[in-house]
Amino acid sequence: MAERQERTAPDAVMTRIGQVVMLHHAGDREEARHRFLDLWAEIGEDGDPLHRCTLAHYLADTQDEPGDELAWDLRALTAAEELTDDRLAEHESALAVRALYPSLHLNLAADYVKLGRSEAARTHLRRARTAADTLAEDSYGDGVRAAIHRLELRLGEGDSSGGWGPPRQRP
Repeated sequence: MAERQERTAPDAVMTRIGQVVMLHHAGDREEARHRFLDLWAEIGEDGDPLHRCTLAHYLADTQDEPGDELAWDLRALTAAEELTDDRLAEHESALAVRALYPSLHLNLAADYVKLGRSEAARTHLRRARTAADTLAEDSYGDGVRAAIHRLELRLGEGDSSGGWGPPRQRP
């Protein structure tokens, strides 16, 4: 029983990341970036892969320059590659590792589009589409699939239905 309590105990770093995400979503991008960078300094390049993946993923969204956004999204992917399902299961709102990849590759594809690197964008878009097969039929999965579909249309990839029919939501 003690082991179960330990596994479901809140992760203080993930809680702090979530608080900064709320700050960012409230519109204070600059302050969020500074707080995320402070957290990154605490965690370090060799810190917990879940923390690094999550933090780098959100830090990318606070960047002003596409090259900086790409660098943070690449850090998130690198950290995700070190994650295990067991580590994710320790976090109270756990996803399977494989459920992270569609979003991570989609972000990288979008970064490469911003940088005018369409072939790299198409490569990551294909990886996102392939990985999306692992997503659940829920709002998260639907949102990621819809975003993949929109980027496919923008890049002239795939058919007009995106293979899943019309997107159910437009985040």
